[in-house]
Amino acid sequence: MDNRFSDNSQIAVVSTFSQLIGINFQGDMNAVCWYRNLVGDFAEIVSKLQLKEDLTEVSMEDLYALQLSEEGRMAREIILSDFRLLTDSGASPALNLLKSYQRDEELDFISTDVYSFHVDRSPIGTDTFLCTYHGAASEIVANHQVEQKILIPEIRQKLKELYDGADADFEAFLIEHYFDLHYQPKPGARPVNLGLGHLWRLAVDHREKQTLPCIHRAPIEKNGEYRLLLIC
Repeated sequence: MDNRFSDNSQIAVVSTFSQLIGINFQGDMNAVCWYRNLVGDFAEIVSKLQLKEDLTEVSMEDLYALQLSEEGRMAREIILSDFRLLTDSGASPALNLLKSYQRDEELDFISTDVYSFHVDRSPIGTDTFLCTYHGAASEIVANHQVEQKILIPEIRQKLKELYDGADADFEAFLIEHYFDLHYQPKPGARPVNLGLGHLWRLAVDHREKQTLPCIHRAPIEKNGEYRLLLIC
């Protein structure tokens, strides 16, 4: 097992799906990893799927329709099984074939796209699930190793210059435009790569949560290689 996971107080490592969804976040722990060594040829699936946009959602019908080798069929059955497990637990998984996400290039002093370390916010009590089957994998970082971007003086000052409204409404402006969800790693921060094949559950920003939300980011994609990602 990867010591980056088992020796990290932020991460709980489990060996079954029931443990993945059943364990409670507490203390510094806001990420759960169902650690797996998957078999099957996920690259074959990627090679036979059609990228229609930079991010294409793959239906289970499209996945079923692929003509695959035995290794490819093994990989497909793992994806289908993950979908069944998550759907039966009340989640709404999506399978994405991904060339790249849209970049936020509007402001040069703060980024609010998924390549920036950020947390997910939800109005209901839920969690984020993700698994990278192929391609570059996402990263998480401990909460004490980052600083909220809106609290960095030079960034906050530029946001105030951008804002055109009453001082009392400035915090609401930051929330409305999702600036408050993004974080800057401190010097010496040590992000953890989530690896391939492991199914993760990450805490989100919600008023009923008992722990801090998990800070994560999408990776820069490898040149010429698509990602195959389950997320919900």
